[in-house]
Amino acid sequence: MQLKHLQDADLKGKKVLARFDFNVPLTKTEPREITDPSRIDMAIPTIRLMLEKGASKITLISHLGRPDGQPNPKYSLEPVATYLAQKLGIDVILSESAIDNGVKNLLQLPETKIVLLENIRFLPGEEKNDMELAEKLAQYGDVYVNDAFGAAHRKHASTYAINAFFKNRAYAGLLMKKEIDSLGALLEKPKKPFIAIIGGAKVSDKIKTIEKMMVMVDTLLIGGAMAYPFLKAKGASVGKSLCSDEDVTLAKQLLSQDKGGKIQLPKDHIVSESLDGSGSINDGVSIREGFMGLDIGPETIRSYKDHIKTAKTIFWNGPMGLFESPSFAKGTMEMAKAIAKNEGAFSVVGGGDSVAAVQKSGEAEKFSHVSSGGGASLEYIERGELPGVQALKLGV
Repeated sequence: MQLKHLQDADLKGKKVLARFDFNVPLTKTEPREITDPSRIDMAIPTIRLMLEKGASKITLISHLGRPDGQPNPKYSLEPVATYLAQKLGIDVILSESAIDNGVKNLLQLPETKIVLLENIRFLPGEEKNDMELAEKLAQYGDVYVNDAFGAAHRKHASTYAINAFFKNRAYAGLLMKKEIDSLGALLEKPKKPFIAIIGGAKVSDKIKTIEKMMVMVDTLLIGGAMAYPFLKAKGASVGKSLCSDEDVTLAKQLLSQDKGGKIQLPKDHIVSESLDGSGSINDGVSIREGFMGLDIGPETIRSYKDHIKTAKTIFWNGPMGLFESPSFAKGTMEMAKAIAKNEGAFSVVGGGDSVAAVQKSGEAEKFSHVSSGGGASLEYIERGELPGVQALKLGV
């Protein structure tokens, strides 16, 4: 079954129920303000297209954070409603709850065009994929649009069960289509050389992605805390670096599978005695006692950039170090610049931290695709499908 796309939908005079991923970071103190609106910005073209296509009413669904099935003002979508209204230049009304009677009343008011339902995860039925909740939500729309790629790896009521009530009336939004097309291009016929850059903290979190990449790519560049279990597995000392025994075992297993020598590891490091230190260069692979590795070193940066220069396809997930600290951001920023500079390559970045790093580097626009889904993009690469996308195709 093929996905039906929003571009092909007839929305004139119809009520649209649309699932988005407005799970944006907020300040910890009141008034809670959005610190990075990029997930909302990515959704704006889909909302504008629905308006242009003549939808009579648009009801938006999203989650925010992990409120564990209970209303919690800390996770209210109120800042999202305010931001959307500013961006769209149209009133966006926030409902008190996702399924109270007030929603139907709001949708009957002639002046109300867009309603944002309060955080769907305030209801325990959402994460339980509850059919009764899905049926109640379905009453708000003649047509269902899913543009929440970042939540498509979850079997939840608003992404999975709900499709049963919209057979042949369910569409992928613009962002969902772009995500699937871009990640699909990595999986189907990537141009060679294909290089993957994998960073982040734990091997155990990404073992399936690394296994898949080892089959697909020509070279796998490993950085961040991810690298230390591999180095330890090869006999190097890693000092006080983040490195669990479980990850060392997994790294040994992966190295034994790497018959073609695709895995490349750091040759040197930026180290410090503590996370708030200023950092110094550690020449060589082994890290000296009492120090922890917090970024890749200058020789590794040069080597990795040489690989990136030759690539025709690039996938990046995970920073090269503790990039939030200026002392340990250079490796990550240099990777972003090197990828941006290779204009002939098809480049995709996925995963929350790596996306944040690319935004911070100012190079995001030079990437072919910056994925909005962290866990979802990795899962799509591992499995070639996601429950929410499958349900959208099949109307399960």
